[in-house]
Amino acid sequence: MNNQKVCFILCVNDALYEEECISYLNRLELPQGFQREIIPIKGAVSMTSGYNQAMNQSDAKYKIYLHQDVFIVNPQFINEIVKLFENPKIGMIGMVGNLEIEKTSVMWYGERVGMLHSNSVYFADSYLFGKIEGAYQEVQAIDGLLMATQYDIPWRDDLFHKWDFYDISQSMEFRKRGYQVVVPHTKKPWCIHDDGILNLSNYYKEREIFMKEYNLEWKERA
Repeated sequence: MNNQKVCFILCVNDALYEEECISYLNRLELPQGFQREIIPIKGAVSMTSGYNQAMNQSDAKYKIYLHQDVFIVNPQFINEIVKLFENPKIGMIGMVGNLEIEKTSVMWYGERVGMLHSNSVYFADSYLFGKIEGAYQEVQAIDGLLMATQYDIPWRDDLFHKWDFYDISQSMEFRKRGYQVVVPHTKKPWCIHDDGILNLSNYYKEREIFMKEYNLEWKERA
């Protein structure tokens, strides 16, 4: 494991998004002596399988898994992440997270913290989901738009074969092993998520798999 290497991993199916995302990654400042690696995965059958492929390919201690439509705008992003990871209890860092996993397991129903610039087909805006006191806030799960790790834990490609619930599942896997999953305190958003239209075609099937595996009770919302 190379302790002075950071690897950015993204599953891609759009050349323009890939080029734009990587252009932002190449602008990020590196801590002294650090190397940068970027692994775009093309043709992945699922997010979990693509992430496992790249994870096993890289010897970087620090791995940042992000969507192709996420653009990191904080030039000190890598320095900030590495500094937080000086705490060995922190296993994974995200930009937006849930303080508690809601009974339906739908992340956007629960109370969230973090900051984000977001752009969709309808509007663009900046969001403060909840204030964070101190350097970071421990959460139960983080949003998959960006997930930074300092330990390699396999993604559950035995369970999730599409593009949903890989993030909340991975949050559970880190927490099961005793690591903290956190969202950092930021004065302004560190990235832009150009997320377009949400595709939920497989979402609820994947949710059933998640709830069965992690024994969460589903309760119909009023």
